[in-house]
Amino acid sequence: MSGTLFIVSAPSGAGKTTLVRELLTRDQRVHLSISYTTRSPRQGERDGRDYHFISVAEFGSMRNRGDFLESAEVHGNFYGTSRVWLEREIAAGRDILLEIDWQGAQQVRRFFPGAVSIFILPPSLAELERRLRGRGTDDDETIARRHLAALAEMRHVNEFEYVIINNELAEALSDLVAAVHASRLRLAPQQARHPELFSLLFQE
Repeated sequence: MSGTLFIVSAPSGAGKTTLVRELLTRDQRVHLSISYTTRSPRQGERDGRDYHFISVAEFGSMRNRGDFLESAEVHGNFYGTSRVWLEREIAAGRDILLEIDWQGAQQVRRFFPGAVSIFILPPSLAELERRLRGRGTDDDETIARRHLAALAEMRHVNEFEYVIINNELAEALSDLVAAVHASRLRLAPQQARHPELFSLLFQE
């Protein structure tokens, strides 16, 4: 038995974090993988719930030991996904969701070619900039840098299976739930979840 690995990527400001949080409240079968990061916690974030917050030195040691399935530097901070934990959870039949950027998604797909990848886009570049400014936490230089980085990230959208345009939150959430549900109805996951039924179908 094996679970499904979901990869959700998006540029900063596309609304990925909100959509994933809402998905997790509606689908108890999906569990969030908690990444390691060297960035400082934002207001309201907790260690072990949102991220494992560690130092640059700790991150480097873990990476050198091969602890990470994928790791990347984003906006000057490092992020990584625990390889051992993820392999154990998938093997146990649990559905795991990774919130990672396109670089991390490329690395993960090499180890998990059956992963379901979903990319979230803003409805327009103007709306993306409005959302980045609406956070009220970054100066103009930081916003400009994030906007350019977002453009570069969005050019990798063609590497993903599903694309959700987050214009209205309710509609985008419905699309995300539908993509997760549809992926579970593929032949391979159904065979893994119902081996007795499928073995009867192909008995001599």
